[in-house]
Amino acid sequence: MIYIDDTTDFYSDQPSAVTLGKFDGLHRGHQKLLKKVKYLQRQGFRGIVFSIAPEKVPVLLTSEEKRAMVEEQGMDCMIKCPFIPEVLSMDPETFLADVLIKKLHAEHIVVGTDFRFGYKRTGDVRLLGLLQKKYGFTLHVIEKECFQGREISSTYVKEALAGADMELVTELLGYTYPVSGIVRHGRQLGRRIGMPTVNLVPEERKLMPPPGVYFSRTEVGESTYCGVTNIGYKPTVDGSFLGAETYLYGTHENLYDREIKVSLLRFRRQERKFGSVEELKAQMEKDILAGKEYFRVS
Repeated sequence: MIYIDDTTDFYSDQPSAVTLGKFDGLHRGHQKLLKKVKYLQRQGFRGIVFSIAPEKVPVLLTSEEKRAMVEEQGMDCMIKCPFIPEVLSMDPETFLADVLIKKLHAEHIVVGTDFRFGYKRTGDVRLLGLLQKKYGFTLHVIEKECFQGREISSTYVKEALAGADMELVTELLGYTYPVSGIVRHGRQLGRRIGMPTVNLVPEERKLMPPPGVYFSRTEVGESTYCGVTNIGYKPTVDGSFLGAETYLYGTHENLYDREIKVSLLRFRRQERKFGSVEELKAQMEKDILAGKEYFRVS
């Protein structure tokens, strides 16, 4: 997949099918848009995901996580357009004409029912419909995906995440919630008490569930391990940073400096401060045992 980041210098040399949006979370609703683009790809069009969003707001997926997921969906190209006045000040028709038609050769535009674009978000699907004939493209408006009578949205996912309802998060996203990063050196307390863990520090903008202990699965290269993950500030130890610390079943491999992805499956308990390392160890043993029962591992 071609990935274009933080530049307006992009161009498609062949007719394309373009879907546009923030795509925060790439939830089941977003996946319906990508599914339509994949269908159009099979008709010979270049499949392009065009994403534009503020850089400093909290996100469900980091840029790298989103890029990896878009690539897994089989798209030809992803454009992460910079959130700059040059783009934001375009009136809707100028954006359509200069960016989608001239630069990307869009012959198909795929959007959701509430799609807005152009200066102060004044463009909508009605305007796109009116401009189809003038600019020679076909508009595809995809209906929202719903769950339990409510439209699936990034806001819905964030509410579930804030409530530590990881089962609902999984249902809305269509996949388990990932926390990715490089394994860092910690204080090695887990190793000293006989329960070694791997530590990663999420990207600062990454939205995290409430501090606590979660059952999880961790991907390391081609291997996947069940585990128990503590999300939080490790109050018994030092409380210096928000991190994800995971005990893995079935391996004590040295994973320092390796890229891993921890997927959170179910909330077990809130994070709390213990009176001593011995009390922490006793609770960790209970959490590990509970995880074995959850995953049915020995």
